[in-house]
Amino acid sequence: MSFEYIQSALAARHAEGLLRKRIVAEKASASRIQIADQQYINFASNDYLGLADSLEFNTLACTEAGSRSSALVTGYLDIHRQLEDKLCSVLGYDAALLFPSGFAANTSVLKALFTPQEKQLSAAVFQDKLNHASLLDGGLAGSAKFVRFNHNDLTHLRSRLEKTKADSKLIVTEGVFSMDGDKAPVSEISVLAKSHSAWLMVDDAHAFGVVGAQGLGTIESGIKPEILVITFGKAMGCQGAAVLASHDVINYMTQFNREFIYTTALSPIMASVALCQLNKLLAASEARHKLQVNIDYFKSLVAQTCLSPIPSDTAIQPLVYGSSENVLAAQHKLKEKGLWVGAIRPPTVPQNTARLRITITAQHSHEDIDKLVSALVEGV
Repeated sequence: MSFEYIQSALAARHAEGLLRKRIVAEKASASRIQIADQQYINFASNDYLGLADSLEFNTLACTEAGSRSSALVTGYLDIHRQLEDKLCSVLGYDAALLFPSGFAANTSVLKALFTPQEKQLSAAVFQDKLNHASLLDGGLAGSAKFVRFNHNDLTHLRSRLEKTKADSKLIVTEGVFSMDGDKAPVSEISVLAKSHSAWLMVDDAHAFGVVGAQGLGTIESGIKPEILVITFGKAMGCQGAAVLASHDVINYMTQFNREFIYTTALSPIMASVALCQLNKLLAASEARHKLQVNIDYFKSLVAQTCLSPIPSDTAIQPLVYGSSENVLAAQHKLKEKGLWVGAIRPPTVPQNTARLRITITAQHSHEDIDKLVSALVEGV
């Protein structure tokens, strides 16, 4: 029977305890969520600064719902240009392109950078083994040799670089890793890149807005990757993404990035929302301070318990349970206590590393965090 593998694949996922399901949230904020008429303290949000909660529509520069065409036809409006210009000014880049999501940005940039017509060139892309799926998918889809290095392992990366014979070399990493919460050693990676005449691409999805005193992420550490990707759906609290690079790279993407060329341009109202949210993010020093206070408070409480989360000083605090059964059981116990935490299972994370992905936000109170840590300890 045609496509009979669909049912067998679903049955296998179900048997392994890995079947994903969408859950309808009736109401949600950075620190609260309502599901099936039940209120929970939300520790599963990427809205780290709490900027997604409200928007004053009368402050928007543009309220048009649709862009009506792709950016290369008539879909590129002044509000798109304003957003790109603001991002370039803030982050110090020549040019930018907007995308509907971080996944689309990452995947399409890597595919376009190593297009089939460049097969005659010698190229290699070096990726951290724990990079986001969008980065890995893009690397595999391109024509460059795909090389992975152990997570944040500079020695292994150096060895890989020394062995390659490729002329064009690109190192790809996340600024803050989405499932482990740790930071990439971008300064050291940048030094390695320069010493091997390689380019650096950083996905700052979970760093932009929250890492650094100004929330500028990798850029604030004094590193300027050749290609920087930021997303609007985390600390900015809206939707979309941007790729920032030199004029030449962005022009190249305009010619060869198929996802950009053949996609209806980002909704004008969403671009306007993103510009508004960007301004709020840049002024959110108090929220960034509160977030760091909450992270430090959570870590100080956990240090006094038997819990052993993956070392992280960011808003992402993962607690590994090993099997899918164990993490789902832990998640269920937390739900019974009014706490909502994401249970992350393979293949999103490696086998035997199923985890609770705890995310701390600026909106959480110390009482919220007290309740979470107490429930985690009781469930061990």
